[in-house]
Amino acid sequence: MAKTKANKHFLPRDVSWMYFNQRILQEAMKEHVPLLERLSFLGIYSNNLDEFFRVRVASQNRVIECADRNAKKEQENARKIIRQINKLNNRYATIYEETIAHVTELLRGENIFLINDTQLDGVQRSFIEAYYRDKLNGLISPVWLSQVKWLGREGDENIYLAVKMHNQNKKYEYAVIELPVTECGRFIRLPDRNQACYLMYLDDVVRYCLPFVFTGLGYTDFEAYAFKFTKDAEMEIDNDLRTGLLQKISKGVKSRKRGEPLRVIYDSSMPQELLRRMMNRMKLDKLDTVLAGGRYHNHKDLMRFPDCGRNDLKFPRWAPIIKKEFTGDVSLLQLVRERDRFIHVPYHSFDSYIRLLQEAAISKEVKSIKTTLYRLAKDSKVVKALVNAARNGKKVTVVIELLARFDEASNIGWSKMMQDAGIQVIFGVEGLKVHSKITHISMRTGGDIACISTGNFHEGNARTYTDYLLMTARKSIVRDVAAVFDFIERPYMPVSYKELLVSPNEMKQKFIRLINQEIKNKEMGKPAYIMMKVNHITDPVMIEKLYEASSHGIPIELLVRGNCSLITGIKGVSETIRINGIIDRYLEHSRIFIFANGGDERIYIGSADWMTRNLDNRVEVVAPIYEPEIKADLRRVVEYGLRDNMQGRIVDGSGENLPWTTDEERPFRSQEELYEYYLTENIEKEKANDKEE
Repeated sequence: MAKTKANKHFLPRDVSWMYFNQRILQEAMKEHVPLLERLSFLGIYSNNLDEFFRVRVASQNRVIECADRNAKKEQENARKIIRQINKLNNRYATIYEETIAHVTELLRGENIFLINDTQLDGVQRSFIEAYYRDKLNGLISPVWLSQVKWLGREGDENIYLAVKMHNQNKKYEYAVIELPVTECGRFIRLPDRNQACYLMYLDDVVRYCLPFVFTGLGYTDFEAYAFKFTKDAEMEIDNDLRTGLLQKISKGVKSRKRGEPLRVIYDSSMPQELLRRMMNRMKLDKLDTVLAGGRYHNHKDLMRFPDCGRNDLKFPRWAPIIKKEFTGDVSLLQLVRERDRFIHVPYHSFDSYIRLLQEAAISKEVKSIKTTLYRLAKDSKVVKALVNAARNGKKVTVVIELLARFDEASNIGWSKMMQDAGIQVIFGVEGLKVHSKITHISMRTGGDIACISTGNFHEGNARTYTDYLLMTARKSIVRDVAAVFDFIERPYMPVSYKELLVSPNEMKQKFIRLINQEIKNKEMGKPAYIMMKVNHITDPVMIEKLYEASSHGIPIELLVRGNCSLITGIKGVSETIRINGIIDRYLEHSRIFIFANGGDERIYIGSADWMTRNLDNRVEVVAPIYEPEIKADLRRVVEYGLRDNMQGRIVDGSGENLPWTTDEERPFRSQEELYEYYLTENIEKEKANDKEE
């Protein structure tokens, strides 16, 4: 079979992810980014890398280890990808350590000092000794390395010290200590001095306290070296049909703790004998990654670096805007019945959606509420509103995705609590993740309402993720949303959708038809273009269609935050495609699709990225937008992103991540410009209302 353009010009997803994470590292390197935010970007980079190894590198290793004789081609591709990943990882690791050192030095200029156990004065030593007695004592539990057969049983969320100690007879002993980061935090604030803030890594606090930890055992000298490891995060799901799904996932979460280590980072100054003993107890193989690093690891903790009261070293706060139309005494249910409404978080307050649920929970007109939940906030107001609705006699149905990666345990807990409250909890569709973000509110007298979102109904995410949420009473859309819930509850019943694009049903085919229509319109001399904003684009079929559209001369402008397997600028293939990747204070998360449609522009929003998993293996929902005001705003969001020459980077498949260039004569930062636009718009509406009154 001949190679398609997508097969020939296709950047491996995992390599493209490394390029994406480097864009986050570039933010930490920018001098104009506030210092504490630069530390946060360093933490995000580190956290992303850990998750990448847990999931993606683990998956590639499984392909290589596969015993199937017919998998030779896939195994060779996996080896090639692993080699590329390791090469990029080594390159970025050097830049990363240099950036941490540079930012730490700049903090010293701001009177924030990060000191180690050898730099303490008398007052600080007394503070640390008291801290050990009051807090650390009892939290540190050394394990003799001689008694440990396999270190893989330890959790990989934390960081460890390998301790070497000897007595007066120069006899050595080795121990491993897990740092109590959960209980103490990673950074300990010491007493201020001369208006300066002093901090220590918990690692160094424990290093200083080692004589107290091993007191009475006769050891006189101590050395401690940090190490961490990353484990395979894929769960082993029991396929025994006699076991319910909830029990299977619970077992799977526990099995993750027993995952094999596949990446180890250790202090490069660790003595060879200690390192050898450590590695022997990891039981690594040739596919696993072993990296010599610096004195400190688990830099994800930099996301929670103490601010020392220095808000001037962080991004200025942008308070979420409560839209003027939602501040009156008119019911939100009524407002949505009048015309489609929207919020764009975190610019707009997520509280408007909470208010809608709370109204539905107590309204005598509301008969039932159905919603999908993928991830939930720690103290979820969404769940509280749903529980209240159930107590008020509403029939409440919640579709909760137990396989939301790394949130399985939390979702299991929420599921049990909602079931106890009388809510019908559905655990999705066998073999399909339910990733759609939809809510259906059924009224006793008609006029049902639906909400369709690009992101989770999650208060925490809504403070940092950019997501769009449509609230509508448009009958054709509301009926389709109800049909999606019917499909989830009865997946073997035939179902069709008039308005929505739903996967795994016909979403991919409908997107292909939309692109084909652009090609036809181009040939007929009608307006033809494609504009999109997504998190990821890696599906070969959709990439092939974009290449085909580009070969017909159709302008294609994309905003892609993360994985991107599409390669731009290839003569005769992708010359008309431009891709901007934006990294800024908010995580770009909304999915927006715009097609010229011969001049009658079609705009869609939804939960699906253009990845095979989203289009073929998940329940996803994408909805058309009809309200002119909302269409104009969505176009503004995409256009602002394409104008962003401050936070944007060229995504072209090369990995160079060069700054995005436009014809803009001034620096343009899309998130800041959007916030200012929404703020001004709200103020103007308030003034207009005051005049009318």
